[in-house]
Amino acid sequence: MPVAQRQPSQADHGAETRTRLLDTAECLFAERGFAGTSVRDITADAGCNLAAVNYHFGGKQNLYREVFRRRLAALREQRLASIRTTHEGMGSLEAVLAAFAGAFFEPLLQRGRSRSVLDLLQREMLDPQLPPDLYRSEFVEPINGALVSAMMRAMPDLDIRSARICAISVIGQLVQLAQRIRRARLQPRADDVPPLKETVAHIVRFSAAGVRACARATR
Repeated sequence: MPVAQRQPSQADHGAETRTRLLDTAECLFAERGFAGTSVRDITADAGCNLAAVNYHFGGKQNLYREVFRRRLAALREQRLASIRTTHEGMGSLEAVLAAFAGAFFEPLLQRGRSRSVLDLLQREMLDPQLPPDLYRSEFVEPINGALVSAMMRAMPDLDIRSARICAISVIGQLVQLAQRIRRARLQPRADDVPPLKETVAHIVRFSAAGVRACARATR
């Protein structure tokens, strides 16, 4: 006898609606920002009734937080994996910085969700909506800590205080470049951005020289 197919339950429908809301909200928040996206926009694009956001998330602010929680882990692991790979291969300082920069900019080279996540992060930096401890503890601190450790393994003379300052400098350069690329994409010719590969290579050389200078200064 044929096996009866399982019919979707109410819980299945609820989970599917919740996922659809998260996917839709992620795209709209990335495109328009938190303030520029209404609950009505989200539910209309997701094909849900207006009460769905309150039912599943308790409001727009909580939905925004869940969008971030869902994506921060994957993006964090991508960047941490790039650092672990160079550590396992006993990579040079340049290799550490290049791998980290490559992972940082990989979403820019892709289409679809990967790029929308980067836009989402940049909008959060410009218009913070998350509790400071959430973004810091789940994303910033693990990545900064791993980069600091990797630089100190590559440069044993570098002390931890200098390594932390160097990590801030490296990430600051990458964030600034990402913002310029995003502006150029939104407004072509508004910002003259050099080729990404060339600029990243410059950041790696510039940062490696700076890290070595800091290591010499602490001997």
